[in-house]
Amino acid sequence: MADIFISEYIEGSSNNKAIELYNPTDSVVDLAADNYTIELYSNGASSPSQSLSLTGTIASKDVFVITRSNADEAIKTVADITNADSVINFNGDDAIVIKKNGAVIDVIGQVGFDPGSEWGSGDTSTANNTIRRKLTITSGDTNPDDAFDPSVEWDGFPQDTFNGLGSDNSDDNDNNGGSSVKIYDIQGAAHTSPLVGQSVTTTGIVTAIDTNGFYLQDSTGDGNNATSDAIFVFTNSAPTVAVGDAVEVTGTVSEFTPGGASTRNLSTTQIISPSITIQSSGNQLPTATIIGAGGRIPPTENIDDDAFTSFDPDTDGIDFFESLEAMLVTAKDAVAVSGTNGFREIFTVVDDGTGATGISDRGTLNISPDDFNPERVQIDEDTGILPGFTLPQVNVGASLGDVTGVISYDFGNFQIQPTQAFTVTPATIQPKTTTIEGDADKLTVASYNVLNLDPNDADGDTDIADERFSAIAKQIINNLKAPDIIGLQEIQDNTGSADDGVTSASDTLQKLVDEIAANGGPTYSFIDNTFIGNNTSGGQPGGNIRTAFLYNPERVSLVDGSVETIGDDAFAGSRLPLVAKFTFNDEEVTVVNNHFSSKGGSAPILGVEQPFEARQEEVAVNGSLDERQAQAQAVKGYVDGILAADANANIVVVGDLNEFEFVSPVETLAESLTNLTETVPENERYSFIFQGNSQSLDHILVSKNFAGNAKFDIVHVNSEFAETTQRASDHDPLVASLTIPKNMDIPKINLSKISTFTGNGAEIVAHDPTTQRLFVTTGDTVEIIDISNPANPTKFGEIDITLIGGGVNSVAVKNGIVAVAVEANTPQDPGLVAFYNTDGVFQRSVVVGALPDMLTFTPDGTKILVANEGEPNEDYTVDPEGSISIIDISGGVAALDQTKVKTANFRAFNSQKQALIDSGVRIFGPGATVAQDLEPEYIAVSADGSKAFVTLQENNAIAVFDIATATVTDVLPLGYKDHSLPGNGLDASDRDVDGEQWWWW
Repeated sequence: MADIFISEYIEGSSNNKAIELYNPTDSVVDLAADNYTIELYSNGASSPSQSLSLTGTIASKDVFVITRSNADEAIKTVADITNADSVINFNGDDAIVIKKNGAVIDVIGQVGFDPGSEWGSGDTSTANNTIRRKLTITSGDTNPDDAFDPSVEWDGFPQDTFNGLGSDNSDDNDNNGGSSVKIYDIQGAAHTSPLVGQSVTTTGIVTAIDTNGFYLQDSTGDGNNATSDAIFVFTNSAPTVAVGDAVEVTGTVSEFTPGGASTRNLSTTQIISPSITIQSSGNQLPTATIIGAGGRIPPTENIDDDAFTSFDPDTDGIDFFESLEAMLVTAKDAVAVSGTNGFREIFTVVDDGTGATGISDRGTLNISPDDFNPERVQIDEDTGILPGFTLPQVNVGASLGDVTGVISYDFGNFQIQPTQAFTVTPATIQPKTTTIEGDADKLTVASYNVLNLDPNDADGDTDIADERFSAIAKQIINNLKAPDIIGLQEIQDNTGSADDGVTSASDTLQKLVDEIAANGGPTYSFIDNTFIGNNTSGGQPGGNIRTAFLYNPERVSLVDGSVETIGDDAFAGSRLPLVAKFTFNDEEVTVVNNHFSSKGGSAPILGVEQPFEARQEEVAVNGSLDERQAQAQAVKGYVDGILAADANANIVVVGDLNEFEFVSPVETLAESLTNLTETVPENERYSFIFQGNSQSLDHILVSKNFAGNAKFDIVHVNSEFAETTQRASDHDPLVASLTIPKNMDIPKINLSKISTFTGNGAEIVAHDPTTQRLFVTTGDTVEIIDISNPANPTKFGEIDITLIGGGVNSVAVKNGIVAVAVEANTPQDPGLVAFYNTDGVFQRSVVVGALPDMLTFTPDGTKILVANEGEPNEDYTVDPEGSISIIDISGGVAALDQTKVKTANFRAFNSQKQALIDSGVRIFGPGATVAQDLEPEYIAVSADGSKAFVTLQENNAIAVFDIATATVTDVLPLGYKDHSLPGNGLDASDRDVDGEQWWWW
């Protein structure tokens, strides 16, 4: 409940001292009736040295002044109590407490603490100054014991400042301390001003002038990073002030939302209907705040994590830029992470990208599920602020140097409006050329959104005059290496966006085919999407946007009658998928070409819908998500129908899915297929750049039988470059190669079943020379066999592994120590290495990686190495990482604990996935990282004990392990094995499969 509080404190020269109380309520306050008192706590005392019961009344929104009998007449004239000499006797280090019925309702200072001479510093201190409560403060401090810093809630004025004492000067707007308000108090530590709708008077220096207002900044600021020191003064027409003018502005505080509330943009604080007085001209501008090294560093991962419930400019990107609203800033060493777009904007990061997260090898700024890059700094062209300045056309990687300007907000982004020209060092980036090419066994499939391509230059765009057909053709030939099949999106009909009833795109497609041939490429055939109706597929009215195919008839054949669409209600009013079947090496391949509903209507990244990253599964944030979810389900249903009939069917799904790889529509498709986007490192996954965020909207997904040997590339030829009429498209194309070996006439051999091998058969045998005992793994036990008399071996005993785990996989013996590799009851969970003496008595166990397979001692016996296979479960819903554990037993088994175990994984190789595949390493787990897919099995240790060589049998590779550092240093491919050579024959036992039912060739 609101109550009176201290609004002004005067500690002037001699006896010029006073306390002003303010009544913010709508009722008269009777001081005597409610037992209000004022107490003085001198020099850090914990109990009052003086106390005065107050009498009189305070009208609503009025003030009440208490002073001394010997104070200056200017004070006594406005005072209500003029004889409070005993209690109005403070000297800067004395606390003042106001109580109501014995309860503290406000305090100046800290009870029980002596600050020395004063609290605070400069004018904003309790000694020899006047301090007034900030207009944003509407209640008192009820905790007399907390630390007191007057700069938090008070404005400071020089000694013997009495003007305004005894009058609220609030114009009925709840002001309590005079008409003058600092800009930073108008802004407040929030996204909206606490003074909205109130009339205020403020002063500052003009830092920039626009066509309808100007930017005004406090000359010194309050030193508080949470409050902006500047504001935009909206004049509606060209202002009459000049940069460097010191002005006084009286006007109304307002919040302006660009485009209106329906856009879900943030608002900006302004002063509207201003009365402006120029006080002086030619003043030095406030020092620009540095964004970057040596100044304020923007947050790099979190936009907002609390839905605006707290204001955290040090950790939340949206709050960081709000705290700089309208201020003069310098973006330090800005480097472009986007090309100049059609709105004359460049998105950058500061410090040449140092510290930014998600930077790709080519200099783009990639998103990830929990990081939409709050560190982006938008540079905008505003010819009103800097007449004659044209924002340069730049590509990703261009260096802009230091960019100085004022911070504004418009349509979803904070931006710097330059007030000074800057010099650009151009980027050196060049369009990418893929290394993927088709060959006798490799089918290549591409996806390319060609941005409303049409041959009619009279429809509002000029694709022919701009040579876009030629540019796309050259990219297909040179940068994509002429893929065998190309799924095209955003093909328009023959007359483009002319709304004339034409639906055929045959001329558009033929023009592209002709350009490819004319530039030295193959002569493609095309497949138009004839299933669409007029104005039924979205996009530009009249354009009849669609999906289509190009295919090289010298490499693939179209299966007669195979062209169809997926006629599902999910595609009503949107782009229909186009399906076609092709044959390559006598194998049939089904390709589904898609263009899902756009993200139009999505909330701004830096808008009111927060937290943005965490709400990607909400339609309110991710526009038309529900449509894309339904479309993905329809395509998945079509794919699942094919796979139900033939589990080994060859399927490729391509297209502009308008969704990120980590959001449900794409994840839905990935339940039945493998998304090749996820085979490249996370910070390299982008085919499109939106507002400086590089991201994957285009995808190629393949059936599981293709996944293991597929190669994939996102060919960056468009998205990183300035948006000009000559740029071929706004999307980058994708290309994949899929292995389909040519059938060979090899006779098939039927293997008859010879015998079976039971689960209790001996597999691993270790020998202890001291006791002459063998330790034999038999599934659930380790049997101990005494062979001291080789002619008559006897069973000494056995170790029951089921007491501690799910089964035994390996055993090793050295120096009287028996080490056993034990898998967990759930094999995908971490396993154990158990230690026994040679009598089979348990000693210790330690945890290692999932599914420990083989283990071995180092030559000196001080360490044990364990190959943890990390094998997935049958349906790949759980796929643990393979790893190598090293156990230090140099102190003996009795001293062994978990701290003596180090486990090395293969995560460092995740970013090298494609390079490893290219070198011959088999990585084929659906959606698996390198670390998940590699499965260590057997270990050999070098004679000097420095290195171990670990077979990755499923991956056709060997890992090199440095024992001293416990790290994997290399993964080496092994090439191929000729099974026709002696000793290389296949093991057709029934141990792992029913061999008699399998064909081998």
